[in-house]
Amino acid sequence: MAKIGVCDTTFARYDMAADAIDELKKNAGGVKIVRYTVPGLKDLPVAAKKLIEEEECDLVMAFGMPGADEKDQVCANQASTGLINAQLATNTHVIEVFVHEDEADSDAKLAELMEKRAREHALNVVDLLVNPRNLTRLAGSGQRQGGPDAKPLKK
Repeated sequence: MAKIGVCDTTFARYDMAADAIDELKKNAGGVKIVRYTVPGLKDLPVAAKKLIEEEECDLVMAFGMPGADEKDQVCANQASTGLINAQLATNTHVIEVFVHEDEADSDAKLAELMEKRAREHALNVVDLLVNPRNLTRLAGSGQRQGGPDAKPLKK
């Protein structure tokens, strides 16, 4: 049985992990999910690494909501770098699911974006674990989680 780790923060203003867990349960029957919530973005890399090493998760989803201030963008970059390092140190995928607070012009649109991105990345996780060929078929197609897909480029 596959085990998926889900780490998120109390800093976020929306519970993306709950949406992802719901989507995983609907589409990845029999998978075990382990959730670990930490205070902020820069705590996510160690949470992801602990889920992999201590909880033996096969893959981790890391959810964060950086604020719109410049210092929040710096923290998001640091957290992202830490998540990459956790992947490389463990040879395990950590799917970063960040939604920046300035990606939408209203709270309602931001919440909608957060739910959609969380659910679409959860489906990517299912494909990574169960049927990676689905992702290969989408290579170069301009997929954008949470928003409209980009048009693929043609020669």
